[in-house]
Amino acid sequence: MNEHAGHRDRMRKRFMEHGLDNFDDHNVLEMLLFYALPRKDTNLLAHHLLDAFGALAGVFDASPEALMTVNGIGENAAILIHFVPEAARRYLISKAEPGKVLPDSAAAGRFLIPRFFNCKNETVYLVCLDAAMKLLDCRPLGQGTADTANVSIRQIVQIALSQNASAVILAHNHTNGIALPSQEDLASTLRIQEALAMVGVTLVDHLVVAGEDFVSMADSHYLDQRR
Repeated sequence: MNEHAGHRDRMRKRFMEHGLDNFDDHNVLEMLLFYALPRKDTNLLAHHLLDAFGALAGVFDASPEALMTVNGIGENAAILIHFVPEAARRYLISKAEPGKVLPDSAAAGRFLIPRFFNCKNETVYLVCLDAAMKLLDCRPLGQGTADTANVSIRQIVQIALSQNASAVILAHNHTNGIALPSQEDLASTLRIQEALAMVGVTLVDHLVVAGEDFVSMADSHYLDQRR
């Protein structure tokens, strides 16, 4: 019989009765690793992971390759740890889906912010809407480095036309944690606005996202500069 079985049963019971609120960070990792390493002392491994990456967030943000540099963490354990924030991102996106009508920046923010959860690189999303501001399509346009993402205006126009969109919303993240549009952001947004207007599509907003914060260019009147 596994000598750790009794301890693991107590941990699972504790979680089922109280959730993670009374767990320390190392307990969270310890219990998670139960399911990848059934015959190892996962308490010790949890402490090794926290020592290596500094905090629980650092562990979950680490790549599988980096995780496997910790003695005792193999591919299965690394994939399981890496899976957690990705699953959380999909969960948050799923929670934001109901309704799918985006009449204002607040609704757009609630819908789009989860898509940037755990995103390490700058990414641009395009949201296509009908005349009633109902969602037709939402897709990433591409990723850049940690501080830039290249977007083709032609690609945006083509997608908007293919979805028969009346309006679109753009969103991109700033990985530096500051949700303020740069001068380059403002200039490219105005060019996109003009290109879409030529084919009868309205750029209703462009959100700059950083963590759980965002700035709406429409609310900030940046989109009114050439009207």
